[in-house]
Amino acid sequence: MVGALLIQGIDIAAKTVDLVVRQNDKNSPVKTFQQTPSGRATLIEFLQKYPPELIVMEATGIYYLDLAVALHDAKMSISVINPKSFNHFAQMKLEHSKTDSIDAALLAEYAQRMTPKKWIPPHKDKLKLRDISRQINRLTGDCTKAKNRLHAMTSYEGTSDIVILDEQDGIASLENRIQRLRTAALEMIKADERLIQQFNNLLAAKDVGEVSAIAMLGELIILPETLKANQVSRHAGLDVRLNQSGSSLNRPGRLSKAGNTYLRCALFMPAMSAVRHDPNAKAFYEALVARGKKKIQAICAVMRKMLTGIWACFKLNIPYDSSKLFSEEHKKLVFKQSIYKCAHNLRTR
Repeated sequence: MVGALLIQGIDIAAKTVDLVVRQNDKNSPVKTFQQTPSGRATLIEFLQKYPPELIVMEATGIYYLDLAVALHDAKMSISVINPKSFNHFAQMKLEHSKTDSIDAALLAEYAQRMTPKKWIPPHKDKLKLRDISRQINRLTGDCTKAKNRLHAMTSYEGTSDIVILDEQDGIASLENRIQRLRTAALEMIKADERLIQQFNNLLAAKDVGEVSAIAMLGELIILPETLKANQVSRHAGLDVRLNQSGSSLNRPGRLSKAGNTYLRCALFMPAMSAVRHDPNAKAFYEALVARGKKKIQAICAVMRKMLTGIWACFKLNIPYDSSKLFSEEHKKLVFKQSIYKCAHNLRTR
C-alpha cells in the first residue's frame, strides 16, 4: 500500500460503523466496527496501520460527531460532508441500491473524485453548550405536545381525573428539566467572556429572548468564523433553491430546508415577533407580501435577514441593530401603500 493513494469511506449508523478502503480505483471488502468507545478505538488502531490520505463520512445526525472527534484527535485527516451532497453523488453514479456497505464504498469514491475540505472540530465546551441547547429544544417540543394533550383532555368531561393529573405532573417535570438546562447553559455562557458578549449582542435584538438566544448561540459558535453570510444561510437551510430548467422556467424558488433545523427553529419565533413589533422588519415583511409573496415566504425572508445580521454581530462583536439590516426604502414603500389604501377607501365610500 505504500506510495499509492489510500482513501477510506466510513458509513455510520447508530450501532455500527462500516469502513471501505479505496486504492488504485478499487474498493476493499467492508469492515464493520461497533459504534462504541472500544469499537472506535479498534477502528483507529486499524487505520493507524495504513494511514489514509483522507477519511470521509456523512454528517448523519449526532452519530458522526464522536467518531469524527476521535479520528481528529488521532491525527487523522477527515472530511465530514453534507448528506444531501452525497445523495446527489450517488444519484449521479446511478446507484439505486442503498446499503451500509454500498454507502461506505461510495463515500470512499466521493473522497477521491470530489476532494472535499478537511474537517476541523469545534471546541468541546462549545459542543456541550450546543448539546444543552438542542435538548432544551427537544424538551420544549415535548412540553408543547403535552400541553396540547392536556387541553384536549380537559375539553372532554369524561376524561379521568388521574389521567389529567398524570399529564399535569409530566408537564411540570418537563418544565423543571427545561429550567435546569437553561440555568446550566447560562452558567456556561457567563463563565466565558467571549460567549457572554455574543449572548448580549443577540439579546440586543428586542425580539430575541433568552431561550432563542441560547439556541442560536449553541448552533452558531461551532461554525468556522470564516464562513460568509450566504454560507451560514445555506447551513441553516434558508437559501433559496431555483429550479428553472427545461419547461420549468417560471417555477418559483423554494427554501432548500437541507440545513440545520435547530437553527431555523431558533429563528422562527423571533422573526414572527419582529414582523409585529420591529418597524424595520415589519416594513420589509409587508413589502414582500405586497409584491405577491406568501406570508410564510416573507417570514422566511425575515429569518434569513435576521440570521445575516446576527452572523455579522458574531464576526464584528457588535450588538444586533435591525436599522442597519433592513432598508429604509421598505418603510417608504409601505407608507405609500397605506396612503394609496386610505385614498382608495375614501373613493369607494
